[in-house]
Amino acid sequence: MVQLHRIRRGSLVDTAIESLRSAIQDGQWPVGERLPVEAELAEALGVSRNTVREAVRVLAHVGMLETRQGDGTYVRSIRDPGESLRRVARSRLQDQLEVRIMLETEAASLAARRRTEEDLRRMTAALDDRARSGDDLTARVHHDERFHHALVEAAHNPPLLEMYRYFAQSVAETIERTETDAELPEPSQEDHELLLAAIRQQNADRATIQARALLEPSLGALKGREQ
Repeated sequence: MVQLHRIRRGSLVDTAIESLRSAIQDGQWPVGERLPVEAELAEALGVSRNTVREAVRVLAHVGMLETRQGDGTYVRSIRDPGESLRRVARSRLQDQLEVRIMLETEAASLAARRRTEEDLRRMTAALDDRARSGDDLTARVHHDERFHHALVEAAHNPPLLEMYRYFAQSVAETIERTETDAELPEPSQEDHELLLAAIRQQNADRATIQARALLEPSLGALKGREQ
């Protein structure tokens, strides 16, 4: 019998989801293995089969499980993207900035080599709108995000773009924090324009330097707080 934590209180479906997710992540069922039938899972958890069915449906939706008609439910992945995003959101701003620097410096280098005229048009439009936003913080953050997403798209590396999109909420939070926290150096419009100029000139080394220069002052300030 599979070892699952019986559910005693709280939301039955939510707790069933968490119990099944934990069992999968702990390796009780490896990737590719079929889960026990609903009746067995319901008995192990101490809930109804309908509750198990809904929990399985949710985990299938996020990609951890795969339900095959007439064959059963199989483990597809031991990672829950939604839970991973929540862990990213709970991480320190310093850690988030370090990851963002890694992603964006590589993207800038690739963009300088591969950018198209359409890529340049999108980045230029985003920066022009950023400059026009003035003291409107919401608009400035929005157009800042547009620029960075357009930059990563200009790298023309699908896995890198998917990773960046996965990290998008954290990117938005770091942009807003660097714009609103008086103790963090705010990347200027000129800093962004210099990065775009390097990409436009197809200077990969300069683009890498400028991409790093946008965020390293804020990262350094955060590290200084810990000392």
